[in-house]
Amino acid sequence: MDFEETFEQFLDRKKYDATENALFSMVRIAFKAGWLAAGEDPLSAQPVIQLIQRKSNEMQE
Repeated sequence: MDFEETFEQFLDRKKYDATENALFSMVRIAFKAGWLAAGEDPLSAQPVIQLIQRKSNEMQE
């Protein structure tokens, strides 16, 4: 297997999606804390971006 093919398989895993979602949430929380610490107005409620998930029979473990 070459690098690109193996990396693509890694990115297509369900565990990678869960980790990416957690990482995005942590970055957003840290940014919001900095925003508030800088004296900016609190953020209004907005939906958080979510990844589109495939049907369970298409996911790989």
